[in-house]
Amino acid sequence: MDFNEHSPEEGEAMESMRENFGDIIKSLGENPHREGLLKTPERAAKTMQFLTQGYEMDGEAILRSAMFHEDYSEMVIVKDIELYSLCEHHMLPFFGKAHIAYIPKGFIVGLSKIPRVVDVFARRLQVQERLTHEILNCIQNTLKPHGVAVVIEASHLCMMMRGVQKQNSVTTTSAFTGEFQKVETRGEFLNLIGARLH
Repeated sequence: MDFNEHSPEEGEAMESMRENFGDIIKSLGENPHREGLLKTPERAAKTMQFLTQGYEMDGEAILRSAMFHEDYSEMVIVKDIELYSLCEHHMLPFFGKAHIAYIPKGFIVGLSKIPRVVDVFARRLQVQERLTHEILNCIQNTLKPHGVAVVIEASHLCMMMRGVQKQNSVTTTSAFTGEFQKVETRGEFLNLIGARLH
């Protein structure tokens, strides 16, 4: 289904979100009928639907759509993949980059599919730790490679705009399977994602 096409259930959900955003605006003491706010509940509802569209997507299906038999068994890295997600605790954005590698075992995957898998799990209410493992497990379970590595570096607006208000903090999470659990293989991966090769 095209993202712009909505089932009756999705239409009901959109209407409910629109009404709820209107109530939030009113509860803040604002006038929801003010010109600048007239369409804000609808815009906010559409934004929230877009930012959480990952619930309607299947990461394993995306990978399976572009799996190819190939006798290649060296490390494949896709680094600096932009990601944007929503913290499930405060519903504020966190954003940064994902670096992903796998060592094929009979199958490779179209390179564009790896960033799409990142989006599948990032476009949900998330915590960075779970996001890291969901991406890892999706690739491991689908391609069944010799190993997968995922590192995510992200800034969290829930830390930057509220709470401790630390603007320059970056959170790094990592997860490894198979060959990447070996110190030398993991070290090669970490060196490569840290190097400026281009």
